Amino acid sequence: MPPTTSTPTRRPHRAARIEDRWRDVLSRFQKSRGWRPRVEPFTGYGSERRVRVLGRVLLANPAYDPATTADRRGWRYFFTAPASREEVRVHIGDLALDVVSDRGGYLDMMVDVSLPPGWHDVTFRSAAGSVATGRVRVVADGRRLGVVSDIDDTAMVTAVPRPLLAAWNTFVRHSSARVAVPGMARLYQGIAAANPGTPFVYLSTGAWNTAANLRRFLQREGFPPGPLLLTDWGPTNTGWFRSGPAHKNDSLDRLVHELPDVDWLLVGDDGQHDPEIYARAARLHRRHVAAVAIRTLTPAQQVLSHGSPLPAPGDDARTVARVVADVPTARGGDGAALARSLATALRPYRY
Repeated sequence: MPPTTSTPTRRPHRAARIEDRWRDVLSRFQKSRGWRPRVEPFTGYGSERRVRVLGRVLLANPAYDPATTADRRGWRYFFTAPASREEVRVHIGDLALDVVSDRGGYLDMMVDVSLPPGWHDVTFRSAAGSVATGRVRVVADGRRLGVVSDIDDTAMVTAVPRPLLAAWNTFVRHSSARVAVPGMARLYQGIAAANPGTPFVYLSTGAWNTAANLRRFLQREGFPPGPLLLTDWGPTNTGWFRSGPAHKNDSLDRLVHELPDVDWLLVGDDGQHDPEIYARAARLHRRHVAAVAIRTLTPAQQVLSHGSPLPAPGDDARTVARVVADVPTARGGDGAALARSLATALRPYRY
């Protein structure tokens, strides 16, 4: 399934076993009412020789119409029924392969296939006959700039992790009510225009259930298209909850391994753990990190984020500069300020 945050054990954690039993009961009930598997495609990525294909198999009411779910309240996305152990045929390029969804209904596979750079369709056909089409972004060979962007309080104003407002934003508000961080879409558009072929990846600890909502938000606000790398909020094989920082660390490690020609600009904010996470990435993968850009929250925003007017220990944007002195670092309160700072940090690239 999409990047896990821990190493699986031979026997799943009790929480996972309880969840699996509940899902089995729910699945049998819904299938008895005529619900059938459908695939929700997620955007994948890869090189000219190997791509990562992502999706999720869910049980859907026969009356389900994707066109009517364009802007639902967030809580509706969490009332889904994953279809585990469902067979799906995947077509990409001239290749067809059969895969099986995991315990959460997820499809996550590396596929050896020769594709030219650019966007390509992936077709998913469930055993029940439903067909869905997703996309993968193939990155051209050769050194180039890439962007990994956090979403919460970096691209979108969410005030995470203030519990009540975070819950309101996630579960109640429509996607059309979300507000973009000023200037961030224009910053990314400028990078894409100056560096054709730049891959954009949006990395967040948000749940895969919100992928459709987040994708519509990014498109509406003019952010360059790219894969979302999210996580599953349910129990894991080793515990009740997943680790957000571990999810981001694992995802960054995979990106460096799977796209070794890309020099990544890592963009986040100092209200969570992004500076600490990006400092780790720069230490481990120095040749693959072009620069780090941190949106600095105001003292009031810091209080809402974690209770103090100062960044949490390890989250100060200057942490990156201290720990990895030779990595260019940009700081600013919004996209325009970051753009001015990045003009120096990204001087080796066309920006």
